[in-house]
Amino acid sequence: MVASPEIRVAINSDPDIVIARQKGRARAVELGFSSGDATLIATAISELARNIVAYAKKGMITLQVVNGSNRQGIAVTASDDGPGIPDIRQALRDGFSTSGSLGLGLPGVRRLMDEFEITSQPGRGTTSAATEMECSLLRSTASATAKRPPTRRE
Repeated sequence: MVASPEIRVAINSDPDIVIARQKGRARAVELGFSSGDATLIATAISELARNIVAYAKKGMITLQVVNGSNRQGIAVTASDDGPGIPDIRQALRDGFSTSGSLGLGLPGVRRLMDEFEITSQPGRGTTSAATEMECSLLRSTASATAKRPPTRRE
């Protein structure tokens, strides 16, 4: 069972990126994601948080549990009040970078997650929202039941 519906991590420096990544990976595992999928989610969180530090200097990563008709997942929102992105289409192109990096961040997040949306206004900041859904609530429940230790009555 997931304890808190929302986790917020203030992003101001590199150590905050690590904290956000760890909290996101732990939440994904709690939700029943495989270790591999939890690592991919943590990687997406790292990329979004790294952009906050590199371009906006400070911002917030918010992790929320989302429920579909028979699926459950995790929504990751990265928000900042930084300089914004003047051309989102260009920023989502593989290899594009304004910082001299490989330009894999935002395009990578888009590939790693089921859903990805970014809104930005130059001079007013950026909000990126990415969601990954677990395959089935039924599988998560069956998996949790199978791992539950027997009670005295069983």
